[in-house]
Amino acid sequence: MRTRIKICGITNAEDASVVVDAGADGIGLMFYKRSSRFVSIQQVIEIAEKVPPLVDLVGVFVDPLEEEVNAVLDRAPLSILQFHGNESAEFCEGFGKPYIKAMRMSDQIDPEMESLTHPKAGAFLLDTFNPDAHGGTGETFEWSRARANLTSPIILAGGLTADNIGMALSVSNAWGVDTSSGVEKTPGVKDPQKIAAFCRAVREWDRNSHDNLAERMSH
Repeated sequence: MRTRIKICGITNAEDASVVVDAGADGIGLMFYKRSSRFVSIQQVIEIAEKVPPLVDLVGVFVDPLEEEVNAVLDRAPLSILQFHGNESAEFCEGFGKPYIKAMRMSDQIDPEMESLTHPKAGAFLLDTFNPDAHGGTGETFEWSRARANLTSPIILAGGLTADNIGMALSVSNAWGVDTSSGVEKTPGVKDPQKIAAFCRAVREWDRNSHDNLAERMSH
């Protein structure tokens, strides 16, 4: 199986091109005004021009108003929505787009029970809980909690870097991974070398896990 890669918090066309060249599957665009990685619709239009088909543009929202999401969709060619707040399933399903529902992994969260509240989510993104931030903190959580049996695929997030992604995937066995601060120079400014190294590390893990599986099946 090939692990899906999403690089989040892209703020300019140059960084988007780097992400595409590195082989990532998705680009995350922050529409949360309190984020240091917030982008305007005009920025997204410029970014979209650098992104070819088959690379998803993911719009990330935190408890938005319905009209805020629609205003973005009217002008920006998003393929997937990601909701990072307390949005209801009815709200998330109301825009005619596939959606990812984020879970902030506090000790009180049971991922399996939580997933039942959004049965039509295309995937669940499990991120580190921080009371003061919605993602992008650079902090990890206990990766084994991502081995939950959910109704949709799991995307692992929270403090992932090229150095720890192999271990994170081995522990979590996640379907996809998402990084933002782990491939940055400063918030909102990506590091091309870190992006390339992150994507290489994921693909290396994929190859090794495939080779290990093939070896086990041959005995």
